[in-house]
Amino acid sequence: MKKVLALLMLIVSLTIFAQKGTVDTAQIVIPDRYNNAEAMQKPYVIMISTDGFRYDYAKKYKAENLLKFSKEGIQAKAMLPSYPSITFPNHWTLITGLYPSHHGLIDNYFYDYKLKKAYAMSNRQNAEDGSWYGGIPLWSLAEKQNVISASLQWVGSASDAGGIRPTYYYPYHEKFTPSEKVNKVINWLKLPEDKRPHFISLYFPEVDGAGHHFGPEAKETEVAVQLVDNAIGELVRKVNDLGLKNVNFVFVSDHGMIKVDGGNPLEIPQILFDANRFDFYNSQTLLRVYVKNPDEVKKVYKELKAGKTDDYEVYLDKKLPKYLHFATKDDKYNRIGQILLIPNAPKIFLEKGKKTSVGKHGYNPRIVPEMKATFLAWGPEFKENLVIDEFENINVYPLVAEILRLKADQHIDGKLKILKPILKERK
Repeated sequence: MKKVLALLMLIVSLTIFAQKGTVDTAQIVIPDRYNNAEAMQKPYVIMISTDGFRYDYAKKYKAENLLKFSKEGIQAKAMLPSYPSITFPNHWTLITGLYPSHHGLIDNYFYDYKLKKAYAMSNRQNAEDGSWYGGIPLWSLAEKQNVISASLQWVGSASDAGGIRPTYYYPYHEKFTPSEKVNKVINWLKLPEDKRPHFISLYFPEVDGAGHHFGPEAKETEVAVQLVDNAIGELVRKVNDLGLKNVNFVFVSDHGMIKVDGGNPLEIPQILFDANRFDFYNSQTLLRVYVKNPDEVKKVYKELKAGKTDDYEVYLDKKLPKYLHFATKDDKYNRIGQILLIPNAPKIFLEKGKKTSVGKHGYNPRIVPEMKATFLAWGPEFKENLVIDEFENINVYPLVAEILRLKADQHIDGKLKILKPILKERK
């Protein structure tokens, strides 16, 4: 038992968001907000993200609670992350219904040439600055319609993106155990009706941390899946004990995980190290190139293509497959770059002297099935014992808005018609 506890503590400490210095763990509460009479009659939605929970992990690692609850409701064969299949872009896609190129978080790290500023997910000032984030997150949509919301460390929830924060939220840190997070959700649901959140977003990082550091086939990853599954079981039991009506659960992940060939990485073409001509941004599973002189783009593209190996592809961004929505015409904030070097899984690009992790993500989920994510749902609003085909994650947003009876009049990429058939007809 001691070994298991030690292992779990290690997994928590190895999650992808490095933290330094003192961490403030206090909840932030926006005062003078209340559910209106209509909101108090609405259903509840608890939307849970487990980072890096690959589409097959629940069955592979016998996540008994998730399998049991979703068997009573909805199980998707898989959910397709948006490209690139990376954490911050996909969490913001899930909560806004927009592709990364449309909401602006095109990577975990990027540079905005108009603002002349860099964004890094590990920079708290960036993470809590709503000007980086496009779209209207679900908690903002709810609050604007007098529905109280709460968030436990979902990407962007500590920012003013969308113009309004959740009434209750916690800035990101790694001090809470999954069980402690469950208790905080229960405490929200114990609040008086006029102060009780009807939309709650909740984030678990442990599975991603284990997958990165030990790989998707490792015992540590299995333990992390079990850790989260136990927390979900605890959450559902405690919610049921409250006796609330119409509580619905939506369990999602942002992407999958694959073991990469870190021992034989691809070399970054030497030409790109000319800082007078180029900037490049390497997430190892995607290398984005910004050519400073636009007149050189085609010439450089041809040179890079001529010198490439069979282990990666070179694209002008406007020539990427349309279904990825990551080309010039999609790049609303001009943050992607003009040339993309995409390694064929499990290959990665790696600068000399730098280290990588055992597991990674970011590849095209339509080509690399290990990138596919999880979608499970259960509760009174959902049909029962239904298995559905895979779908794009942009469609979760309109589904949740529909359950909460929220009007989404802004543009989104997701379509309600994709997932509406999994809902019961309203009486």
